[in-house]
Amino acid sequence: MRRHHFERHYSSRAGWLRAAVLGANDGILSTASLVVGVAAAAATREQILVAGVAALVAGAMSMAAGEYVSVSSQADAERADIERERRELETEPEAEIKELTLIYVKRGLQPQLAKEVAEELTAHDALKAHARDELGLTELHAARPMQAAVTSAVTFAIGATLPLAAALASAPENLLLVVSAGSLVALAVLGALAARAGGSSLRVGAARVTFWGALGMAATAAIGHLFGAVT
Repeated sequence: MRRHHFERHYSSRAGWLRAAVLGANDGILSTASLVVGVAAAAATREQILVAGVAALVAGAMSMAAGEYVSVSSQADAERADIERERRELETEPEAEIKELTLIYVKRGLQPQLAKEVAEELTAHDALKAHARDELGLTELHAARPMQAAVTSAVTFAIGATLPLAAALASAPENLLLVVSAGSLVALAVLGALAARAGGSSLRVGAARVTFWGALGMAATAAIGHLFGAVT
């Protein structure tokens, strides 16, 4: 019995995975850093939680808006390029076939075969052929603003909930330690999961996220301690 050949391609996850990792990482890191900074300034638990919740809401909205605007700009550029190709195919069809032929020659095809391939693909779907082979645009990697916005906002909120839950569950005297340690563990797990989803090294993925997380929390803790000492 013949088996079907199946391949898993990680690049198909690039759009939503980038937005998800960015949102969750920012949610954990920015909220944990804020909580640690405010706690280092000798604030009360209530003040810390209010600041954390405000950071969650504001951060989720900011992530959604930022992702939507930036990815919309990418989508606008893609549409403009495709529209330009459509006009050129209408006004200069022969030049476009030559352009496509040259692309295939550069990829290793013999000139005659490249010309035949270009003509066949042009006859089948000229715009799609040029979008894919000249512009590097495919349906799989097309910009999706709403997907990026929703993914980033939701994952930011989930990530931000973790340091807030740690702050709520810990005793006041252990809050700094519990939030810092718990957030670093969460960042390490997130980095490893993101690396696994992207087909990369789990150790490298966990280490790079944890490093920047520790650096961010250390910086805000130092600032919070400084301002707390001044007051």
